[in-house]
Amino acid sequence: METNHYNQPQHPTAHEDEIDVIALAKTLWNGRKTALKVTLVFMIIGVFVAVFSPKEYTAKTIMVPQTSESKMSGSLGGLAAMAGINLGGSSGEGIPPSLYPQIVQSIPFQKALIKTPLTIEGLDTQITYQEYYKNHQKFNLLTFLKKYTIGLPGVLIKAIKGEGTLPQVTGRTSLVRIFKEEKKLFEALQVQLELDYNDKDGYVKLNFIMPTAISAAQMAQEAQRLLQIAITDFKVQKAASQLEFIAARYHEKATDFREKQTALANFQDSNRGLSTAAAQTRLQQLQANSDLAFSVLTELAKQVETQKIQVKEDTPVFTILEPVSVPVEKSAPKRPLILMVWVFLGIVLGIGFVFGKMFIADLKKKWSAEGTKD
Repeated sequence: METNHYNQPQHPTAHEDEIDVIALAKTLWNGRKTALKVTLVFMIIGVFVAVFSPKEYTAKTIMVPQTSESKMSGSLGGLAAMAGINLGGSSGEGIPPSLYPQIVQSIPFQKALIKTPLTIEGLDTQITYQEYYKNHQKFNLLTFLKKYTIGLPGVLIKAIKGEGTLPQVTGRTSLVRIFKEEKKLFEALQVQLELDYNDKDGYVKLNFIMPTAISAAQMAQEAQRLLQIAITDFKVQKAASQLEFIAARYHEKATDFREKQTALANFQDSNRGLSTAAAQTRLQQLQANSDLAFSVLTELAKQVETQKIQVKEDTPVFTILEPVSVPVEKSAPKRPLILMVWVFLGIVLGIGFVFGKMFIADLKKKWSAEGTKD
């Protein structure tokens, strides 16, 4: 009876895989000391980083910018305009919330923000954000090591280039000037100040990170205040400009009216009893001028009040969902997480180092065998 070899199950691949897994496990076991040493080194680095990372506190606030206009009224206004009907509305145009990050990164905003007074432990008086980072920032070993290891090329480049001198600007100019010290502070602000707009729910979240809890809250509060001022100024600038113009004309016409009223009164006092045609004509002219000036002044007064109302309508209202509060717990460093990441990295690199040595050894054997054959 013949045996059918084709019906017999054969699994050479599975057998080879099993041998490979066993060989890899054996290689890993033989190199366990090397893997453990690498892991231990990275664990020590992780402990160092976790211990010496500077403390950070994050203060936050959530607000909803609201204006007198609504989406519904805007839609109805557009349809009414097509029909030739004016439903009225605000004359100002607001800044889209998507542009708020550009506002907080603008030079005028940052220049104002670094002047924020801060309460620092151990100091009797408040100092500005700029003074804190210039004279009172605490030394941190990890930051120092980063600067002169990873950041050493940048330090050397700056030393070679030198500080340089800025040219003196004479005469009246509207140019905004940034000094090197301010530039470094602006770069720090861009990291510490976080602003996020939720388009779906329509709220703005602002976070500020500082080494101390009270200073983080003070900076977040000032950033919120400056942002509200910037948004409000932009929104009402058109109506406010018109109000300023009309108010100036009102004061001019008020002066003109008083002068014409005084001229009329003086003429009446000096020409009592005179009934000549010339006197009567002059009196009528002065009276007409005074009446006209009074009418213009009255109309301007109405426009001033109307424009004041318009400014109020255009002024956005900010609903504060979560006011700024002093953070109780630090937001960084998260020491257990830092240690876990470094240990995991050490394990991966340790195993990789063991298998890398095996791979290099196999390559050398293969090259040696091929050289012997040749």
